[in-house]
Amino acid sequence: MSAVQDVVLSVPDVSCEHCVKTINTSLGKISGIENVTTDIPTKTVHVRYNPDLVSMREIENTLDEEGYTIDKQLP
Repeated sequence: MSAVQDVVLSVPDVSCEHCVKTINTSLGKISGIENVTTDIPTKTVHVRYNPDLVSMREIENTLDEEGYTIDKQLP
């Protein structure tokens, strides 16, 4: 069983509260994601997830489907 992981993603298209709501809602529906926090000033998305239940590829694909491209994963 894998431990819960935290990742911070750089998502340059985050610019407004609509973006925040869209990202938080779409990722929040995925089984295995425990928490999503989107920050407009830093254009980042912090995701706490269980890698046994959801992969980074699924997270990336969901964001892409909503129109948000991940620039990079931040340390």
